[in-house]
Amino acid sequence: MQTTLINDLLIQGQVKVPADMMPALRSDHAGETGAVYIYRGICAVSFDASLRAFAREHQATEERHLAIMNQLVPQRKQSRLLAVWRAAGWITGALPALFGAEAVYRTIDTVESFVDQHYLEQIDALRDRPDDQALRGILEACRADELLHRDEARSRVGSPGRLGDLWGAIVGLGSCAGVYVA
Repeated sequence: MQTTLINDLLIQGQVKVPADMMPALRSDHAGETGAVYIYRGICAVSFDASLRAFAREHQATEERHLAIMNQLVPQRKQSRLLAVWRAAGWITGALPALFGAEAVYRTIDTVESFVDQHYLEQIDALRDRPDDQALRGILEACRADELLHRDEARSRVGSPGRLGDLWGAIVGLGSCAGVYVA
């Protein structure tokens, strides 16, 4: 679903978030907030022009996702820990950027692999709900973007090794904890 169509649906009020989906959308909002800050953290510490271009491009996508989530999740229902998600995101981007592009790409691969499953669970929950197909379409579009990010990052790294596996586990645990808390 193209960004213009998504915005039209949101502006026209054609997308309703069912009450049982609000906790998931709240975590999506928190996650997209963190994602924007991951890329800001990368740009803040990296001097690698190619990596910074990668980060700016992906940050723009995450900012679009965050704008969508801002429309779907009323401010009163957003996580009260947004400052924490911003800081956690920034650290999750800046720390690997200190170690170089491969560490960043491995981080993005790990984060986006988690996000893929998180969005997929929500999409599956809406599969047989005809009144919620517009929301499902939005989530599918966001998921498709995240998969592109994952695949682009994945194509730029080799085998992780022990340190890469450890870092991936830490990032994965952080992602799980963030969804639970949000």
